[in-house]
Amino acid sequence: AVARGGDDPALLVERALAALGGIGRFIPRDSTVLIKPNICVAYHTYEYAATTNPWVVGALVRLALGAGARRVNVLDYGFGGSPEQAYVKSGIQEQVLAAGGEILSVSRLQFLPTDIPQALDLRSADIHEAALQSDVVINVPIAKHHGLARLTLGMKNLMGVILDRQAIHRNMGQRLADLTSRIRPALTVIDAVRILTDNGPTGGSLDDVQKLDTVIASPDIVAADAYGATLFGVQPSDLGYIVAGAAMGLGRSDLASLRIEEIAVGGVDGNRRAAGE
Repeated sequence: AVARGGDDPALLVERALAALGGIGRFIPRDSTVLIKPNICVAYHTYEYAATTNPWVVGALVRLALGAGARRVNVLDYGFGGSPEQAYVKSGIQEQVLAAGGEILSVSRLQFLPTDIPQALDLRSADIHEAALQSDVVINVPIAKHHGLARLTLGMKNLMGVILDRQAIHRNMGQRLADLTSRIRPALTVIDAVRILTDNGPTGGSLDDVQKLDTVIASPDIVAADAYGATLFGVQPSDLGYIVAGAAMGLGRSDLASLRIEEIAVGGVDGNRRAAGE
């Protein structure tokens, strides 16, 4: 499902998830949920499109709790500044706490040596315990340019739950797919409210930011990434992790054969439709 338009990121999330049948499809009652945004740096606010939109994250926390989740945690292990600083600077901490969620601190001791049985290359990794022990993982990347991977989307965003990023940089496409096979998010929600079109992953210039007011949601991380690539004029077949993920059976990248519901959200009419009027 792809929702676009308007100026309310939370409404975009609500409409996209409603088209999938509601977030309750993915969250058992009394479950523990981990939401994994991109909060990679502590020196840019969300306007610079290096970190996930805070209102997108806050909406997911609120909806998950409303669906009966017992606890909703938010985590990322960034690389620019401390995670605690990044949580605050991004605006995500404020929105998560306001919605009733919890921000997880990050310690190296929380990363557990973990086998990856399906892997074709990355056979093991030190993975954060929350990604392993939560009942549900919701992956919520921002769509942005990346100097090495070309684009950061859902599969690339999962690097924020491992300790050794450099291990992924070797044979990145296959190793991202390998990691995805172990984490298996129940839902991927791509924040394309603002996208970073160049100088990623950290950005730093508003000239590289394009406001699209779009949210993509799917239980199929490969399909979500395949659609996200098209926002940049990139073919899914041009991204190694999409190719590898599809080959491993982690999802589908053949957009022409998928049912994609596109929802226009905007102005009074959009708000009325969201309220069922």
